[in-house]
Amino acid sequence: MLKRVADSLYWLSRYVERAENMARLVDVSLQHLPNVQNLDNESLKKHWEPILLSTGDSDLFYKVYQEANSETLTHFLTFDENNPSSIQSCILAARQNAHMIRDQISEEMWEVINLLYHFLKNQDAKKVWEEGPFSFYKKVKEFSHLFQGLTAATFPRQEGYDFVEMGKFIERADKTGRILDMKYHLLLPEIQLIGTGLDHAQWGAVLLACSADAAYRKTYLSELKPKFIVDILVLSRTFPRSIHYCLMEFNNALHRRTGCPLGSYSNEAERICGKLLADLSFKTPDDIISVGLHEQLAEIEETISLISLLLSKQYMFFPVVDPAQEEQNPAKNQ
Repeated sequence: MLKRVADSLYWLSRYVERAENMARLVDVSLQHLPNVQNLDNESLKKHWEPILLSTGDSDLFYKVYQEANSETLTHFLTFDENNPSSIQSCILAARQNAHMIRDQISEEMWEVINLLYHFLKNQDAKKVWEEGPFSFYKKVKEFSHLFQGLTAATFPRQEGYDFVEMGKFIERADKTGRILDMKYHLLLPEIQLIGTGLDHAQWGAVLLACSADAAYRKTYLSELKPKFIVDILVLSRTFPRSIHYCLMEFNNALHRRTGCPLGSYSNEAERICGKLLADLSFKTPDDIISVGLHEQLAEIEETISLISLLLSKQYMFFPVVDPAQEEQNPAKNQ
């Protein structure tokens, strides 16, 4: 397979997954608004800023907007094409990658990306708010699920499919960590809120953002406890949005490409990924919480970025630059 094709398949998949996760974040944050007391500018800022902090987009946001509130944040995260991580920007990038390799993907994959692109181009913030933002973000998530389902149903299980899988799961692992880390940023200014009703509502929002609410309650049959939430979102081997599960699937696809048996490695990406998986395999929720959830997630996110960089150097057409990182660190060439 040509490296430029591998590159486009990988990033096509990553951008679709990234758009879905951004829709999850904004949707759950909007649903959580009724729990915010005194909806003044300061309260709204405290409610919305954790998203910016968890995604690393604060500097870019405040270059354009003066206040972090429902209107400015939803526009920035959804429609702002100057924000490379917005839903609009991600789908535009996904469509550009799909267009470059249109002859390599199934017609159904191209059609759903094209439909999502035109759906977004025909929207604007005012129309979304008038018709209901929840249905809009639900639609974005449904398009993502449709794309993944059609990919699974129509794309041959050859090397191209493995690059799609690697893109999807490395992005999902990263975003699950960032969604979970959002809880740290929510509590940071008001540590006295731990154990209150608002604290429980925030943990519930984290589970909803990862579609983990039903899985959590079926597994633990208890009230929301941080250690159990860490268990299902970080360490679970069976929940499909947990960091551990996503890295396992990424690792499986990577080993299929190299032909190297699982448990060994033939390049640095395999070695670093295997090392992180081994570490997660023997950790407990208490281990993570005792060291510090934020610190552990930051370490995992850094390792995921390294794995992505190593993968890019090994297989891609040119050194991959994540536009979101490039915007924040213009001097750094990933």
